[in-house]
Amino acid sequence: MAWNLFQERSNGNPVFVAVYVTLLVGIVFSAAYVFSSFYMGKPVFYSGEAASSPLVPHVDSSQTKQSLNFSQPATNDSATQNGFPAPQLKNQSIWSRPIWEPPPVGTKMPHSKEFQLTKAMVEFRAEDNVIIVTFGNYAFMDFILNWVKHLTDLGVFNLLVGAMDTKLLEALYWKGIPVFDMGSNMNTIDVGWGSPTFHKMGREKVILIDAILPFGYELLMCDTDMVWLKNPLPYLARFPEADILTSSDQVIPTVTDDRLEIWQQVTGAYNIGIFHWRPTDSAKKMVKEWKDMLLADEKMWDQNGFNVLIHKSLGPSIDEESGLVYAFDGNLKFGILPASIFCSGHTYFIQAMHQQLKLEPYAVHTTFQYAGTEGKRHRLREGMLFYDQPEYYDSPGGFLSFKPYIPKHLLLDGKHTVESHFALINHQMKQIRTALSIASLLNRTLVMPPLWCRLDRLWFGHPGVLEGTMTRQPFLCPLDHVFEVNFMLKQLSEQDFGPGIDFREYSFLDNPLLPKMVKESLLEVELCDERSAHCHIANEKSDHGTFRFPKHSSEETFISVFSAYKDVKVIRFSSMEDPFQGFTDKERETKFRNRVKHYVGIWCCVQNRDRGHIYYDMYWDEKPGWKPAPPSTPEDDHPPW
Repeated sequence: MAWNLFQERSNGNPVFVAVYVTLLVGIVFSAAYVFSSFYMGKPVFYSGEAASSPLVPHVDSSQTKQSLNFSQPATNDSATQNGFPAPQLKNQSIWSRPIWEPPPVGTKMPHSKEFQLTKAMVEFRAEDNVIIVTFGNYAFMDFILNWVKHLTDLGVFNLLVGAMDTKLLEALYWKGIPVFDMGSNMNTIDVGWGSPTFHKMGREKVILIDAILPFGYELLMCDTDMVWLKNPLPYLARFPEADILTSSDQVIPTVTDDRLEIWQQVTGAYNIGIFHWRPTDSAKKMVKEWKDMLLADEKMWDQNGFNVLIHKSLGPSIDEESGLVYAFDGNLKFGILPASIFCSGHTYFIQAMHQQLKLEPYAVHTTFQYAGTEGKRHRLREGMLFYDQPEYYDSPGGFLSFKPYIPKHLLLDGKHTVESHFALINHQMKQIRTALSIASLLNRTLVMPPLWCRLDRLWFGHPGVLEGTMTRQPFLCPLDHVFEVNFMLKQLSEQDFGPGIDFREYSFLDNPLLPKMVKESLLEVELCDERSAHCHIANEKSDHGTFRFPKHSSEETFISVFSAYKDVKVIRFSSMEDPFQGFTDKERETKFRNRVKHYVGIWCCVQNRDRGHIYYDMYWDEKPGWKPAPPSTPEDDHPPW
């Protein structure tokens, strides 16, 4: 029939024939593409950056479920579907494409209006009536990719990301992340906690919640500096009556299993980095009042406002079993997620509460930490919870590591006091200082050792460990408890600070993402007493696979010996007890000292003191009679340089 029509209309006209054939071929190829992309579940990857990134996983067939659902034609009115306009093909390419599948080669950036938040957009991504949302600006791009990667690894795909600037919007689109424009026109840089822009971001969060709830979907709202470790949706579904479920800053457990916290015993603030909303009248009323409160006071922290409103009316319990409580206006049903499994930076990294209670954590939020955004990133790296780009795992100059030595009496003996804590830290600090000098000399990246502490670090006076917490003494403490991670990562002037020294987290060499060729390219260096007859530099490894190297070696010896092993990826020293006698070049020594003395921060804080913090000193051992003590006067309150 089509052929007869063709013959009748063409009358042998060659132009008509060419047009007709072109249209026919286009229809055939379009149909083939739609069939292969949406029905066969075989996403097309292109060979650009996103395809080679570890943050672009293989897309399995489970991700195509939503693509199949939304690629079907409308069964009712062709102009509408489920009550609102049927999505056009270009919208399908944006919203129903499997996560991590980038746009096809040759695709142009869609018009900005395609990224406006709509009910149809949420419907595209929602599953079981739940949508999971985070948001941020370009400064948090790697955190956002990490957040998405953890969820998709768990088989959770009903997510959306709000972009607060155009740069992030475009970057996420080209990586295949479902992103929408928040219309914030925010700077692309890290705004810093407590700044006016930080408070603006908080207001944007509340405005976003207020915009999504009327769509009728449950909303799991998350900060970008948190990670999902287990699918939370089955847990949240256990409390169908709850209007709001939130995480908290509670550090003392009120339950020892996976029940909600006992609300009467929670003293920590309700933390809005992780919270779940149902689109009930009470929740909508709450968020509108919260939004109005923040818009009326540009300096109010969004979390403080939330806590104020919840506490307007708190109690009684809804029942004896669920753990829910009436809050806000006396009608809203509220629950507090257990901090043992919806973890803060303290319950996860310091207390390891989930391990001690034998529970499986759902999430960790990088709170209770120091050194800003860089400290948050390093915390996640220490926990092997951060996906970095491939180059992070293969430094051009190779890596340097060592086995730290800590005498038993420093780690375990005696009382846990300020003095015993600093004695332990100073012993480790001296070894790290030496390792930094050798790493600088050999142009290698230092893999930090595990760091042990006797006392916790907080921003207020405390007895060393908060009473009632599950913190063990001693404990493996994050690097940001002692070191200024943010300063260590700064690009400093070589003229004043000498060459930069790159570093990695203590867990780096155990990370499954570390390439096999890096792990297997290893030189073990065993330090020996230079006065021993058996301690001499050999050209080959010993029968035990180690390389003997004398203590107190000079700069020239280090360079001449290890230049022969520049192609070895990892050089691991048996110890950092006096391997190096110091730089020969005194100018370089001065610059190195100027750099590393800024690397350490403070311990905080002695109780009942106006100035209770105590400065760490990288060169404590050069000051006879040095003791850990808070500044006695305002004039003394400065770092030790």
